[in-house]
Amino acid sequence: MSAGGGTKAIIAALVANAGIALAKFVGFLITGSSSMLAESVHSLADTSNQGLLLLGQRTSRRKATLNHPFGFGRDRYFYSFVVALLLFSLGSVFALYEGIHKLESHEPLSSPLVAVVILVVAIGLESYSFKTAIAESRLIKGDATWWQFIRQSKVPELPVVLLEDAGALFGLVLALLGVGLSTLTGDPVWDAVGTICIGALLGVIAIILIVEMKSLLIGEGAAPAELDAIVDELAAGKVQRVIHIRTQYIGPDELLVAAKIALSPGLPAAEVARAIDDAELRVRNKVPAARLIYLEPDLDRTMAKS
Repeated sequence: MSAGGGTKAIIAALVANAGIALAKFVGFLITGSSSMLAESVHSLADTSNQGLLLLGQRTSRRKATLNHPFGFGRDRYFYSFVVALLLFSLGSVFALYEGIHKLESHEPLSSPLVAVVILVVAIGLESYSFKTAIAESRLIKGDATWWQFIRQSKVPELPVVLLEDAGALFGLVLALLGVGLSTLTGDPVWDAVGTICIGALLGVIAIILIVEMKSLLIGEGAAPAELDAIVDELAAGKVQRVIHIRTQYIGPDELLVAAKIALSPGLPAAEVARAIDDAELRVRNKVPAARLIYLEPDLDRTMAKS
């Protein structure tokens, strides 16, 4: 899966979440609903998260230096990892704390209709953000399922925004149920239960993102299909076979390829250089993300022995 897109989805999510956070916080001040407070903090965290994703995209475009000869592409992975940590701490942990506190205090809701109206409007805005993220993701998802896209994508921002928006939508529904049931039954415990459910939901999403972003941050190799394509392109022309190969994404759109290739014995130096250049060109044409390719020529000693 190639890198690309994502900025439109991040900006849409940032604008939507900023407005939603303000509306939810006003709703909390009016109603005293813990679900509304949890959702306010959640939306505020999401707004900050989108800012961090945009910052990561910007800093990743810095030119390579002597200390960082492969550039700063992993900045996008780092800031996405920070986003996942914030979603867990500011979103999940706070919601669980607020829900448990509400269970113990049994504080009644005031003006629940205000909370319902705000939540319904928020669902509409969040749906727009989620729809934008889905449209952006479809451009690079290919034939993969959505779960495969989240697990395999080397573009960190889109899985983050997708899961954030999905969690926000389900969280809004849970908050709406909590407020609605508390109003219908007159028992504020339902508002607390809704808040705890929101915390649990955000915790699951945050853990998924933490695991995936950590994997990207420490370095992932090419996907099996990409690796097969690279090996096939290398093992052509005057290359007899690929003896061994290592790959690693050093950024969402930059793949490092290092391989030892067996060439026909007796080739003059000029032919060896031409064979390597041809092999690199074939790989880049097939897998554009393979921008950094280092090939070591060798003899196929297994064939020599036979």
